[in-house]
Amino acid sequence: MAVSKVESRTVSECSLNNITSMDPLNEEWYENLIVEHLTEKLGYEHLYGPDVRRTDDSYRDVFLPDILPDALRRINRNLPEAAVEEAIRKIQNVEIGSLEQRNEIFNDYLQSGVEVHFFDGKEERDDIVRLLDFDDPENNDFHVVNQWTFVEYSEKRPDVIIFVNGMPLVLFELKSPSREETDASHAYLQLRQYMKQIPSMFVPNVFCVMSDMTQTRVGTITSDEDRYVAWKSADGDYSGTKAAAWSTMIDGMLPKERLLDIIQNFVCFNDSSEKVVKIIAAYHQYFAVRKAIVRAEEAVNGDGRIGVFWHTQGSGKSLSMVFFAHLLQRYLESPTIVVITDRNDLDDQLFGQFSRCARFLRQKAVQAESRRNLQELLEGREANGIIFTTMQKFSDGDEPLCDRSNVVVMVDEAHRGQYGLTERINADGHVSVGAARVVRKALPNASYIGFTGTPISTDDRNTREIFGDYIDVYDMTQSVEDESTKPVYYESRVVSLHLDENALGRIDAVYKEFADQADEASVEKSKHDLGGLDAIFDTPETIDALCRDIVDHYENNRADVLAGKALIVAYSRPIAMKIYYRIMELRPEWKDKVGVVMTMSNQDPEEWFDVYGGTTHKKEMERRFKDDSDSLKIAIVVDMWLTGFDVPSLSTMYVFKPMKGHNLMQAIARVNRVCKGKEGGLVVDYIGIAGALKRAMKDYTSRDQHNYGDMNIAETAYPKFLEKLDVCRDLMYGFNYRKLIFQNSREALADAIAEGTDWLLDLERHEDTESFLKQCQLMNQALSLCKSMVSEEDAHEAAYLSVLRVQVLRLTGRGSGGGSGMTYTEFNKQVSEILQQSVHADGVLNLFEKDSVEISLFDEAFLQEVAGMKEKNIAIESLKRLIKEKVRAYGRTSVVKSQKFSEMLQNTLNAYLNGMLTNAQVIEELVNMAKEIMKDRDDAQKLGLSDEEMAFYDAITQPQAVKDFYDNDQLVSIARELTDAMRSNATIDWQKKESARAGMRRAIKTFAAQIQVSARRRRGRHEDRHGTVRAVGRHQDQRIGRAGG
Repeated sequence: MAVSKVESRTVSECSLNNITSMDPLNEEWYENLIVEHLTEKLGYEHLYGPDVRRTDDSYRDVFLPDILPDALRRINRNLPEAAVEEAIRKIQNVEIGSLEQRNEIFNDYLQSGVEVHFFDGKEERDDIVRLLDFDDPENNDFHVVNQWTFVEYSEKRPDVIIFVNGMPLVLFELKSPSREETDASHAYLQLRQYMKQIPSMFVPNVFCVMSDMTQTRVGTITSDEDRYVAWKSADGDYSGTKAAAWSTMIDGMLPKERLLDIIQNFVCFNDSSEKVVKIIAAYHQYFAVRKAIVRAEEAVNGDGRIGVFWHTQGSGKSLSMVFFAHLLQRYLESPTIVVITDRNDLDDQLFGQFSRCARFLRQKAVQAESRRNLQELLEGREANGIIFTTMQKFSDGDEPLCDRSNVVVMVDEAHRGQYGLTERINADGHVSVGAARVVRKALPNASYIGFTGTPISTDDRNTREIFGDYIDVYDMTQSVEDESTKPVYYESRVVSLHLDENALGRIDAVYKEFADQADEASVEKSKHDLGGLDAIFDTPETIDALCRDIVDHYENNRADVLAGKALIVAYSRPIAMKIYYRIMELRPEWKDKVGVVMTMSNQDPEEWFDVYGGTTHKKEMERRFKDDSDSLKIAIVVDMWLTGFDVPSLSTMYVFKPMKGHNLMQAIARVNRVCKGKEGGLVVDYIGIAGALKRAMKDYTSRDQHNYGDMNIAETAYPKFLEKLDVCRDLMYGFNYRKLIFQNSREALADAIAEGTDWLLDLERHEDTESFLKQCQLMNQALSLCKSMVSEEDAHEAAYLSVLRVQVLRLTGRGSGGGSGMTYTEFNKQVSEILQQSVHADGVLNLFEKDSVEISLFDEAFLQEVAGMKEKNIAIESLKRLIKEKVRAYGRTSVVKSQKFSEMLQNTLNAYLNGMLTNAQVIEELVNMAKEIMKDRDDAQKLGLSDEEMAFYDAITQPQAVKDFYDNDQLVSIARELTDAMRSNATIDWQKKESARAGMRRAIKTFAAQIQVSARRRRGRHEDRHGTVRAVGRHQDQRIGRAGG
């Protein structure tokens, strides 16, 4: 659309077509690259923020004032001006509640329109004003705006914002692709700051993007950093996801029609009583649901088989079902949706998910309480409805409950054997009818879609006959690659139970028979066979050995992993209670740490009830276990919490129960959820599940079988740890640290850390050091999973090497918090682990504690201490980093000082890199530079000038002739007057706004002319005076011209 009334720069005017000639790969270059892509490839219009007209000088416009009214009038042509004005008033005043609650209200306005009450000149009316035209994308205005200044609690200027119809719906925070010390994690922290400082800009926000070009991730205003995810396909093809780049996200989410589709159909709120959670579909959910809708339209008019939707457990299957149900209502006329699960607890969990999204679904789901109630809900229903039921609530009747064709049955975990179409007769002559056949009779013209987190067995003909073929496959390999889930490893500890060989043989034989059963119809027989194992599992000796090993393994290897949450899966309810009582005897202080969650029976001993409680107790246990800060860390379960139960920080599962196939894969998926800092889940096996795991994997994709077919830590993580430890040793060849770190002396260890860090920082070893940093991180990742198998000596050595890695990262300004390994807290913990207490305060480890940097640089004693360090490479990196920080700070106030010290630093470092200066000489140069910076600060204090005033003083005294002409008091006075003149003329955005900078230049020239006149009167000089005063103006012009954001 043509943009009226907006002072809009063209792309070329903003130098976007000169990208290649700009400084390569800095933040401004990247910003312009994104703007260019959106304008040239996707047809957006570009506006340069400082040139856009505002309603006033307060810079509090959330919306583009010249775009929004015209767009709403155009989209709502049939409504009078009063309706549009009322809608604008409402969206400008969403002020009740938290930012998240306000955003939810605005999201509803975007998806459904704004309800307005107005007087049309004749009568009072109610109507809906649409904010977006979803039917005709080209009837909307799409603008990409960079450097948009907004003032609320402070003044902020986000990098790039996408405005649709004048509303800021997508916000980009970018980091320079070329600066090692910043990355996408820093962008996340910046976004969180924006939400605190300029919250009103985020009320209309649909999603945020953070990118450093290497990583580009998308999230909502409620997303934690680990929930910002990459959008890795532009068209639904998953084959090229490894090569996905920043442009994949833009081409995948921001074409006009696609963005409108995402806003309308793939953003919802998943609120609970505790918090507001905003969800945006991941790329695999978006494309899979879109494919499913196409198949649904075909199936309703065809054979009723929509297909099977296989997305690995933990990758968001429940939300995909919500998105599908929402979209189905747009493509089928008033469909009735029946959601079937096979267990009450699963029914409750999925029903809860749909209930939390009721606003998005535009109707409330209902849960059938009985067979009779299900009949009432379905019989004679003419339209709509989302009905939840279990398979067991369908009864085999003669009459259909509903014979309409716009009924869609969504079956969760569509791989259960009881979903058969045929009849079976058991040995007693009892006839069982396949549940699917019962449902088919009740809903004869319905269409069926199956959702599953595990694949359909190759010999399972029933499932394909009911549902059809796969709609979309999002396998384990893809899910782990996308960080939608984490890999699951297992550790075998069967031998820890000290069972004799006869007992082990018997377990293996019976377990193999159980694991080889082809279908669920044989489960009862298997259970009966396994009953004989009670004699082995239920002995006091076995329970004691099991509990001692679990307690030891947990305390030494898993208690400190994330929140320390663990599940113990018990063989039976009595054994669960025996495990609980024995752990209480071994660790009485763990009373608040351990709990039991299982079903109850009337025959249970009375004292059991005190442990596992009733329904409210279970809900409370669930709440506590999901709270990372709660003291409940270990839950003992039998069947509950093994499917559909999500605790992202849960990373350990102790298995003392035979499981197979889907049930096994569902259970172990409890530990595959994504959580910040999680390398993977660990299943500790006391019953020999290796064979069952391998058999369960046979139906997975070939790459899943290859990548995850054998995840025993003895075969995966432990060999990987040993390999990476050896590589790190090789990279440290030439520095004999082992003689120092095994002396059992804190002093020797502190020396080893300082000397090892210094050794790695030697310029000649730069390439080896970079390799060491990467290999050491890989070693740490493997160690976090196989710690129980690692010898004390190897663990000690690995901890030492890890400290070296973090030291180098910190000293070179690449803080290890932003996705590069340990945070500073974790680093300190690592040091404590090998020293038992932190290194003495004057050691190198404390060099960069928070708040010490500023003090250190201006501390003569500190400079001397660093200069005299034995570890010269550490001294160089320390001084270099401190001076860089100060030069960067100067860049925000004094162009003159910034230039001067930047050039000095660069010249010194170049001489050092080229071998022209020794270590000692470069340290001397850097110390002298630090002293000069100290002197500069002292000069400003002596003159009584602020940073800004000192910047003007530097600029006007740069030409020597000025100093010859004026005395110092006059120069100080001129600097202060210039600063005041600039303050009074500076407007918000002056750094970016050419008209504002021109005004400031005029002010400087006027001021310079006044000084000229005054000087003429005072002294009788001419030529010198003209030149020097002109110099003042020239240098201020230069400062204004070069000022940056």
